Amino acid sequence: MEKTTDFGFKEVPQKQKVTLVRDVFSSVARSYDVMNDMMSLGLHRLWKRHFVAIAKLRTGQYVLDLAGGTGDICRLAAKAVGSTGFVVLSDINPEMLSCGRDRLLDEGWGTQVQCAQIDAQALPFPDRSFDLVTIAFGLRNVTDKARALAEMHRVLKIGGRAMVLEFSEVQIDALKPIYDAYSFQILPRLGQFIAKDRASYQYLVESIRRRPNQAALSALMQSSGFALVESHNLVGGVVAIHSGFSV
Repeated sequence: MEKTTDFGFKEVPQKQKVTLVRDVFSSVARSYDVMNDMMSLGLHRLWKRHFVAIAKLRTGQYVLDLAGGTGDICRLAAKAVGSTGFVVLSDINPEMLSCGRDRLLDEGWGTQVQCAQIDAQALPFPDRSFDLVTIAFGLRNVTDKARALAEMHRVLKIGGRAMVLEFSEVQIDALKPIYDAYSFQILPRLGQFIAKDRASYQYLVESIRRRPNQAALSALMQSSGFALVESHNLVGGVVAIHSGFSV
């Protein structure tokens, strides 16, 4: 029997998920940044700044940003590592990557930043290449999350760090009904109004509910070889940051 996986609340053949996810992000690429601001009321920018700040990057380090989309994490990391460092902005979706590349060119980033269309499940880099590997709001869209995490572990230098910023499980009971109503009633309508694409944002809302929660993702990182795995919640668990080290 053919293996299946989640695509929102649907079960689809594993081989189809990459294509389906690619179609979603191809559709929303040009309105992605505006929608992120609208959906999170601008909070995603604070989450991302905090995410990169606690990575404690140093001048000259090498960073790989997976599912980097329009380049928010990449640009913050590039500022942190300076002109002697190196950052790769990667995404499996060419339209999203094109948006990110255009932003980087418009802002005058030089040779310290490179863009590459990459599947997080099969990284085209040698072992022990990077000091930090990040993935922000992208892991839930990966078909084989364990494989992607194992690849992240493989390309990290000894002592290097992997960091995952992702929607997670709300920990405050009073917040749950408000969050559910906002997610399922308002966000798809925003997608229809702003991006003219309700279906894609319906998937994105559903995909958030199918992601591994804090405990499950921590366990998955540990089983993928990471040490000193830890997580901490933002906004009561709406979002969580996970990190682990290669030893």
